[in-house]
Amino acid sequence: MELSVEISKYPLSEDYIPAIKDFIERLQATEGLSVVGNTMSTQVFGDYDLVMDTLKEEMRRSYEQFGKAIFVCKFIGANLDPALNPHGDL
Repeated sequence: MELSVEISKYPLSEDYIPAIKDFIERLQATEGLSVVGNTMSTQVFGDYDLVMDTLKEEMRRSYEQFGKAIFVCKFIGANLDPALNPHGDL
């Protein structure tokens, strides 16, 4: 099963940029995931288990390394990667 996730991270710290960049870079370094970022959120596409396992590990690592943060996520059970689906068809 394929999964698409839109995720936004809001560190509860004045020095928030390093925490966001680190999280995104770790997602991008995960083989098998497609990661698309913009100014508002990051979109992650791939196999359901890989996406969920990666988010679980990287969110935990983020909390341990940078402290408190809020993650806002939206999930859809399909791969909506624009590279694979340029017209946005479901």
